[in-house]
Amino acid sequence: MKTLLMIFMLTYTATRPLIINWKKLADVEFTRKLSKEVNMYFLYPTFGPTVKALQGKEIQIKGYIIPVDETENIYVVSAQPMAMCFFCGGSGPESIMELQFKNKKQRFKTDEVRTVKGVLQLNPTDIEHLNYILKNAEVVE
Repeated sequence: MKTLLMIFMLTYTATRPLIINWKKLADVEFTRKLSKEVNMYFLYPTFGPTVKALQGKEIQIKGYIIPVDETENIYVVSAQPMAMCFFCGGSGPESIMELQFKNKKQRFKTDEVRTVKGVLQLNPTDIEHLNYILKNAEVVE
């Protein structure tokens, strides 16, 4: 019986996402470099060990939902509300995360506070996507 209970506890613990906050994602430095593809400068990240350890892990994070293109179901979760986020305010690129939803029919209001979970993918080079991508994202609350 003890063995069965231990197996259950290990399985339950292994399937729970890591609950993180935005400070944990701040372990990154940015270098302004020219993208030869589009002949424009972008901030390219060098992820620190704290962030690298999250690569490919299921995480959970709370933030403000910001619609980018509602018809295409493109949303971002941000550490700050729209007026203060990276796109409009003084925050850095480490304060936003692209959401790639498991269920493609999501609808959110701007600045709706939600907790989301999914698998974190780090993106150091693809300028078509954000540096942090949450794959198979789902709303937790």
